[in-house]
Order: sequence, then structure tokens, then C-alpha cells
Amino acid sequence: MQELVYAGIQEDENEGLTHLGRVVRDAWVFGIIPETETCTGWSGAQMQVLYEKVYAAWEPYAHLPSRLPDELRERHMLIYEQAISAAKNKGWSAELGEDD
Repeated sequence: MQELVYAGIQEDENEGLTHLGRVVRDAWVFGIIPETETCTGWSGAQMQVLYEKVYAAWEPYAHLPSRLPDELRERHMLIYEQAISAAKNKGWSAELGEDD
């Protein structure tokens, strides 16, 4: 059985506005990985380790961007605004459908 690997944030659907894409972006916010790291080809185990590091980084802030220190909050806002803008330009909508 072939192990699944992450396609990378640039190949992820909706400009990476997925669970795994958010893990990668949050890792950028907290400086866990550099913004040049797209996680292309990472195994499920590698993504799990990254998730755990990101989760631990969020804990002091109750997992709320509003509780981040100014520098991190601004970095979070910039990273996510860029992703959301790019996704909207490609037709993505944040509106929930009837099945969501």
C-alpha cells in the first residue's frame, strides 16, 4: 500500500485553505518552518509532527488569532489575507453550502 503524501500548499485545493494548508500557514506564522517550505511530498507522519508543533504554539493563545501578540497577529493576518484573496480570485467562496 502506497503512503499518502501531502501535495504541498501550492497544489492544495482553494489556495491551501484546507485543514493541512492551515497547519502549514500557521507553522509559517509561528516560525516553525520558513515560508519557503511548502511541505510538498511530506508524509502523513511528517504532517502529524508539524500539526503537533503548531497546536502547541497556539496553546498559550487559546487558539485565537485575537490573542496573539501584535507581531504574530499581523503576520497571521497578512498570510491569511493573501491566501483568501488568491482563493477568491479563483472563484472560492467562504459561504457554506447545504451539505456543509
